[in-house]
Amino acid sequence: MRPDDTSPRPPTRPAGDGLAETDRERFADLLGAVAASRDRSAYAELFSYYAPRVKSYLMRLGADAALAEEIAQDAMVTVWRKADLFDRRQASVSTWIFRIARNRRIDVFRRSRKPDLDPDEPMVLPAAAEAPEARVEAKETEARVREAMKGLPQEQLDMLNLAFYEGLSHREIAEKLDLPLGTVKSRIRLAFTKMKVRLDGDA
Repeated sequence: MRPDDTSPRPPTRPAGDGLAETDRERFADLLGAVAASRDRSAYAELFSYYAPRVKSYLMRLGADAALAEEIAQDAMVTVWRKADLFDRRQASVSTWIFRIARNRRIDVFRRSRKPDLDPDEPMVLPAAAEAPEARVEAKETEARVREAMKGLPQEQLDMLNLAFYEGLSHREIAEKLDLPLGTVKSRIRLAFTKMKVRLDGDA
């Protein structure tokens, strides 16, 4: 059994590790030592060699430096924890470690499901503590928002529902509806603009 080997492949694969066969065997021995006896010096050597290479690989896949560093660190922790799952007969150490990093990257992006909206957008700001006398006003505001949404074109309303009720990101909405990413972003922003105009007009 190999760890986390159920996710789809990314569009880019890491290049060959460029290691001589003797070095591949040495890294396999080091990983075996980690699995057998939690050998810290063996792990340190693996970490020193692979962590920066994993980070570079993740950046080639589109992660910024900070995110690539975070995922690389997490991947190397997984190497320590799951070293006993490595089988040198099935894969090289490089293939195994880069696969872990790839799957960690996919997990991170799947968790990033919030739509890319202006954090100061009034309609998505968290509500302040509600005083009893404000409850009626809050209900009236909610009714006005719902009414404003009803006036949107169906295509914009569908995107808002996908973004806020199903929690899809802009990219996921684009894939689901088979639309360009820029079209999704512009339609969602236009929907907010229309709603704000209508709400301001009702004020």
